[in-house]
Amino acid sequence: MAARSGTALGGFLRDRRARLDPAAFGFGAERRRTPGLRREEVAQRANISPTWYTWLEQGRGGAPSADVLDRIAAGLMLTEPEREHLFVLGLGRPPEPRYRGRDEVTPRLQRVLDAMPVSPAIIKNPTWDVVAWNRAAAVLLTDYALLPREERNILRLVFADSRIKAAQADWRAVARHVVAAFRADAVRAGAAAETAALVDELSATSAEFAALWRDGDVGGHSEGVKRLHHPELGLVELDYAAFAVDGRPELGMLVYTPADAATAERIAALLTKGNDR
Repeated sequence: MAARSGTALGGFLRDRRARLDPAAFGFGAERRRTPGLRREEVAQRANISPTWYTWLEQGRGGAPSADVLDRIAAGLMLTEPEREHLFVLGLGRPPEPRYRGRDEVTPRLQRVLDAMPVSPAIIKNPTWDVVAWNRAAAVLLTDYALLPREERNILRLVFADSRIKAAQADWRAVARHVVAAFRADAVRAGAAAETAALVDELSATSAEFAALWRDGDVGGHSEGVKRLHHPELGLVELDYAAFAVDGRPELGMLVYTPADAATAERIAALLTKGNDR
């Protein structure tokens, strides 16, 4: 098994090395027997021993450390999916998550949200700032566009916004669930340091949050039912599901689907009414 893994790792490294243009990295453009960088050039860029790198390509030398794989990934200019694949080949597991703080979404991802006309959908980062949303979310949940960027945070809204509190059919259950899922998300995304300031802020301003945080509960946010009191629709029941954003482990998508056809029709009518204003 180890030999097969080493062979696969070596093949992957050779393939990615062959794709790089030596001239782009300041290496000589003299005639080369094979395309791409030489082994010693990759080793130089990764700041590791040429002999050790050669052994890795040949499937020898044992398992590399995570630090070595990170340096090789940088030297070969691997994309994030390629870096993850490198770790799986070299260590049998993906790399530890690392949060880069990139919150922008692509136009294509925004179109995915917009393609769900009666299902509120949002995208959040590990600190649970809402970074993208569709019109149904703005009408049924919160019009995030009216809030300053720093206030588009789910925890701040749940614990500090009286309107959001009043809209929840069972605020205490929602609050406990949100804190437990937030704790798990932050660790999973490697963003514990980034969330520390938010935790300190909320612990100081909300006794309810402080108590729930001290409880130490950890939970998932995969799916469930959300019941809201809407000022125009009255009680609205939505099924929700959480989805990962492929290639963006720091982001998560939440989609709230009308629990039945009648609820979907009420939401559609409200959105149409809004278009007529």
